[in-house]
Amino acid sequence: MHLGSLHTYPVKSCHRLDHHGSPVTVEPWGLTGDRRWLVVDPAGVGITQREEPAMARINPAPAAGGGLTLRAAGAPELPVAAPTGEPHRVRVHRDELTATPAGPAADEWLTGVLGRPARLMWLDDPARRPVDPAYGRAADRVSFADAYPLLLTNTASLGAVNDWLRAAGSGEGPLPMTRFRPNLVIAGADPWVEDSWLGRRLAVGAVTFRVVKACGRCVMTTTDQETGARGKEPLRTLARHRTVNQKVIFGVNAIPDPPYGEITASDPVTLLD
Repeated sequence: MHLGSLHTYPVKSCHRLDHHGSPVTVEPWGLTGDRRWLVVDPAGVGITQREEPAMARINPAPAAGGGLTLRAAGAPELPVAAPTGEPHRVRVHRDELTATPAGPAADEWLTGVLGRPARLMWLDDPARRPVDPAYGRAADRVSFADAYPLLLTNTASLGAVNDWLRAAGSGEGPLPMTRFRPNLVIAGADPWVEDSWLGRRLAVGAVTFRVVKACGRCVMTTTDQETGARGKEPLRTLARHRTVNQKVIFGVNAIPDPPYGEITASDPVTLLD
């Protein structure tokens, strides 16, 4: 097995960064730069593709000094400096924590692109947000990701899903792995072998990860990550084949263990125990 591809998402629910051959540093709360920014409504509640699929068309890229560059079709490119103001309260699902506002220019830009009031927030210190204690340890931390630092998927399992789509004649396949917004994509494994990794450890290159939970999937998987268009697949077909305890499952959540280091697409992947 090896790491087939490696992805980060600078702004939660916006477009991904694909790291082709370039190393990415693993930190306690996930990959460097992954989901450190959050779009919120005026009340500080996180906005995601679940309600705003157009977020898929927002392309953020890291900029010098810790800032961002925001791009979207039909909007001017916007540089965003690293925020330095007073932290404000925000909410990510059921978690409340503080983050630093990016400022009026970013808020105005996002409001124009999304067609609703929106603000951009920076998580200056991801060490302040613990993972879901049901599956993590007391010291485990996560950025603005849903609940765990990383999502790991398997190319062979996606192949199985696309076989189901073809057999069903849904007309929406084959679908790319981008629908599932993973961080780590494993190649060279058998379909659904990741089910057997729960509660075990994997090494990607020299970095070790605990596989803690199967990932329940939502409506975001039905959104084309290039256009923002929404359909019914793969959620409809997955629900027929991969429902466990009333959750539709694809991929597994993982937490890194020290010593942390760099990983690169093509690194070997080894099941440790």
